[in-house]
Amino acid sequence: MSRFFSLFVCAALVLTGFLAGGCGYHMGSMAHPQIKTIAIAPVTNESLAYNAAADLRGMLCDQFMFDGSFKIKEQETADCIVYARIISVVTAETMSASYNNDQTYQAAEWSATVKVEFTVVIPGRKDPLVSKRLVDGIAHYQVEADVETNRRRGILMACRDAAQQLVQYTAEAF
Repeated sequence: MSRFFSLFVCAALVLTGFLAGGCGYHMGSMAHPQIKTIAIAPVTNESLAYNAAADLRGMLCDQFMFDGSFKIKEQETADCIVYARIISVVTAETMSASYNNDQTYQAAEWSATVKVEFTVVIPGRKDPLVSKRLVDGIAHYQVEADVETNRRRGILMACRDAAQQLVQYTAEAF
């Protein structure tokens, strides 16, 4: 009797799944169906942060390809092109400092903020697909033994946050 009941419940769940599949709901990208490829122009860096432009460009490539909605191509063959400019990179202490063994000063937590201006252009069109916008990528990190290495990782995480926002604005622009 219990075996028959569990078989009945499984069959009911499968049938419900098939019926719900025809209701118009689907998973996938929100991007425009005609935009399949995207190019990322070299990022300019107006801050003093070393290698931030390369970090942001790498994160943009990763985030645009994350769900498979877009493929990265060269500027000559892509459906649209992303132009980005790093305006500033700021790192700051966010939590109170402490002293280890009454000798070594160590900040408990820091933050990195990367301010990026971007636009998305479809080659041959007068108006941009996404007009100039600003995004702030923010990351919090704790300092371990090497302050500079952790600062670089914090900037990388902030670039990732900015790239995620940039991709979201681009995908929803359609």
